[in-house]
Amino acid sequence: MKTDKQLEKRLSDFQQSSKYTFKNIEILVTAFTHSSYANENRGNHINSNERLEFLGDAVLNIIVSDYIYRTFQDLPEGELTRIRASVVCEGSLAQCSKKLNIGSFLLLGKGEEFTGGRERNSILSDAFEAVLAAIYLDGSFEEARNWALIQLESTIKAAAKGTVFRDYKTLLQEFIQKNGDGKIEYEIVKESGPDHNKKFYVEIRYNHEAIGRGSGKSKKEAEQNAARHALDASGAFN
Repeated sequence: MKTDKQLEKRLSDFQQSSKYTFKNIEILVTAFTHSSYANENRGNHINSNERLEFLGDAVLNIIVSDYIYRTFQDLPEGELTRIRASVVCEGSLAQCSKKLNIGSFLLLGKGEEFTGGRERNSILSDAFEAVLAAIYLDGSFEEARNWALIQLESTIKAAAKGTVFRDYKTLLQEFIQKNGDGKIEYEIVKESGPDHNKKFYVEIRYNHEAIGRGSGKSKKEAEQNAARHALDASGAFN
């Protein structure tokens, strides 16, 4: 993709503020390209950031897992899982994106632009993971690790103290493990709205029985809301 002068200036500003300079600027452009923009420009063969987000999710999990494993050596597996879940959840990553002002750099389709996509947690969270993957591919794992830990340091500390976003899926899993041995399943039962403003509806089943329902602007948000509902109605486990 050829970048115009305005986009080049924005890319330069982001690299300066985020303290990483790309050797291949095109991969950063891709990291900022939402699927709605790519879909509206199919004739130009523009790639969205979805594949980078997929890779970034995996890279982020190993970075955070390794860091908290080495840092909190006295904590058991369950506590490490709780901390990691709080750090890599949609809300936490969206907050990091906002600190980096990633929303202002995104390439969005007209629908997403019109409906506030630059402030939507699901888009910001995915973009953070896509940028991380871009750094990993453009540089190295060590550079990606250093960048991620700089952005997430305060979040990790807050998660260790239990003062960050509550991850209801993890809390529900822990509740199940303490009170039973059944299987939890999350199922998307409905989707509504246009592509740029979708709403997802999720149902949770425990031993094939519905115990919670939730909705949200992303699948992750809907699952979290469903898990919260299940915890609020925890009498269903008695």
